[in-house]
Amino acid sequence: MNLFFLFLAIAVTLPGIFMSWSHIGFGPLLDSITFGAGIFSAAFILSWAAEIAQMDISKGLALAILALIAILPEYAVDLYFAWVAAYDPIYISYASANMTGANRLLVGGGWSLIVFLFYFKFKNRGISLTSNNRAEISYLTIATLYAFTIPLKGSLNVIDFIILACIFAGYAWRTAIMEVHEPELVGPARLIARLPQQKRRIVNLSLFLFSGFAIYCCAEPFAEALIDSGKILGVDEYFLVQWLAPLASESPEFIIASLWTLRGQPTAALTALISSAVNQWTLLIGTLPVVYSISGGSIKSMLLDARQQQEILLTAALSLFAVTLLVKLHISWRETLLLFTIFISQLIYPDIRLEASVLCLLLALIFALRGRQHLKPLFLEGLLNRKP
Repeated sequence: MNLFFLFLAIAVTLPGIFMSWSHIGFGPLLDSITFGAGIFSAAFILSWAAEIAQMDISKGLALAILALIAILPEYAVDLYFAWVAAYDPIYISYASANMTGANRLLVGGGWSLIVFLFYFKFKNRGISLTSNNRAEISYLTIATLYAFTIPLKGSLNVIDFIILACIFAGYAWRTAIMEVHEPELVGPARLIARLPQQKRRIVNLSLFLFSGFAIYCCAEPFAEALIDSGKILGVDEYFLVQWLAPLASESPEFIIASLWTLRGQPTAALTALISSAVNQWTLLIGTLPVVYSISGGSIKSMLLDARQQQEILLTAALSLFAVTLLVKLHISWRETLLLFTIFISQLIYPDIRLEASVLCLLLALIFALRGRQHLKPLFLEGLLNRKP
């Protein structure tokens, strides 16, 4: 059955690859489904390969590489938007839409999914984290706090990249020096892991190359098909780019995290999604102005309009509220329900972005004050590896 799922994932990517190279199209709606399915399946293959890779490289190197791999499908779509934005400014809004949607979907949707699954499966009212998780939480907090400067100055620039890259470098260093207990492999990853070492490495490298190639082929036509589909359906293209594109690229990660949760490993699942949030707030966002500048042939800032500033403000506020729920290294289903309610409310009623942002900031302040005794240990151990 695991072999069937592997071949099925490969097969689903093939139409998108063929259409991309032959420049064949069947209309925006069908194209968006085909290329979206290609990215979805390629992300699955990439996730399996990333899990297996941890058997063959050092933990520190694995963490640095896997951090980039985790956001590669999302990165590919946003990279395309940022590249084209140098010639067509409207694509700046698409880049910010994809980025903010991915972050909010990960925190508001992904984290909630794990807690709710654990509750309904095992009747456990919350998920407890370990002291090692203070590293992810502390660096996510720093990256989130810095994100508030972006809507304040109304732009993304190379300075942002330098600062966010430094935050990620600190995070990679901190996680590299701590002991990591990898979750048990599931699905096709487990099947491939049982191969002899040389065969496993060849197969895994092949999966990496194939999934990367598939994502490269599908990212650009998928992005354009989404925009064109919005115009045909009379739906805001910004909305489609913000939610459908991240849904295609994030779903495999959510599914794998869900499988870990259902197997009784909720801490590993939640840790993986927290780590992805760190990667998105640092590598994904920081790279956009770099790609934008390279495409334009000079160093310049990506100017954000009022809507984009509000979207980033809401995303940062939701993320800040979420991390304040984790400072005590435990998140309950009631707290998660509050987080999910805010997330789904702004999705259904997008006009309440400012109100939702203010509410998130107020709740973040309340929960930070309630857990203030945990703040010192969080940053002392999370950033400096010093026991409180």
